[in-house]
Amino acid sequence: MNIVGDGHPDMAGAKSAGKKRGEKKRASGGDSPAGKREDVLELGREVIALELDGLRELLRGIGPGFEGAVELLLDCRGKVIVCGIGKSGIVARKIAATLSSTGTPAVYLHPVEAGHGDMGMVGEDDVFLAVSKSGGNEEIAKLLPYLKAIKVKMISITASERSPLAGASDIVLSTGVSKEACPMDMIPTTSTTAAMVLGDALAVAIFRSRNFGREDFARLHPGGVLGKRLLITVNELMHRGEDVPLVAENVLLSEALLEIANKRLGCTGIVNGRGELAGIITDGDIKRILIKNPKALETSVSELMTPGPRTIRADERAIKALEQMEMNPKGPITQLFVTGEGDRPVGIVHIHDILRAGLK
Repeated sequence: MNIVGDGHPDMAGAKSAGKKRGEKKRASGGDSPAGKREDVLELGREVIALELDGLRELLRGIGPGFEGAVELLLDCRGKVIVCGIGKSGIVARKIAATLSSTGTPAVYLHPVEAGHGDMGMVGEDDVFLAVSKSGGNEEIAKLLPYLKAIKVKMISITASERSPLAGASDIVLSTGVSKEACPMDMIPTTSTTAAMVLGDALAVAIFRSRNFGREDFARLHPGGVLGKRLLITVNELMHRGEDVPLVAENVLLSEALLEIANKRLGCTGIVNGRGELAGIITDGDIKRILIKNPKALETSVSELMTPGPRTIRADERAIKALEQMEMNPKGPITQLFVTGEGDRPVGIVHIHDILRAGLK
């Protein structure tokens, strides 16, 4: 029996040959992690490039049918029923959500559930928008006779302009997709991307035609940050009545200090004899004043206040109050007095009130 040990010449030769094979494998990519990463990156780039080609084809093919679809949806007196199944159903749900969030009432209808009672949501004033690559799936095909019977206007987003769905539609929006990014040309990839982009294009064209603005968007998204930023006013957040720290301009600093401590808003407003807001003193001001002059507590606030403080109106958006606090020329501030007629203080808003409302 020939046993090869570490020091045997045959072992040294085997090690040398193995080393060369390993170097060759690494040089060619082989099974090394780096080699695999390069392959995966290339595959990713290939898929993205194929989908971009599909979108370029979609861009070249968009025409009068798109204009007609937008007009039909703008004239819709009911709601948009968006229908699809499988991957196209996911796209349909997204299109319905985008339309609804931009001012066009839309709902998603599952074609299978439609055949078991949900078709009752479709009315003659609605527009039926179907998403299907083939345009020939059985689930949607079963709905076409009923839709024709009630004379519902139909739009289809499909890759097949000769399909039953396309034939039954008033307007056909072709995705122009001839090949999926999937190497087997089976898994919906490029086709669903094109369908979703077409849906986005419809939604944007519609809301721009309606001059749908930020305030409209905020109205439909009251729980979102943008909705809050555009809808919440100072009036909803401000402290009012007895909670507003105010002292007359002839009182001593010691009384102003008590007002600041009691109201816990870090400042007090100073009002003149006509009830107008004449100035402000903050707890930071008092600290600086007392460091310079420990006897200042017996001084009138009119001599120590900061005159002409920044103010805001109650009907202004709260986000504007925040902007004023942060962009104050002399440095950020944390309170704004709210004034009404004749510059009389009617409230105060603190930066903490705005932050608690989720505006930042």
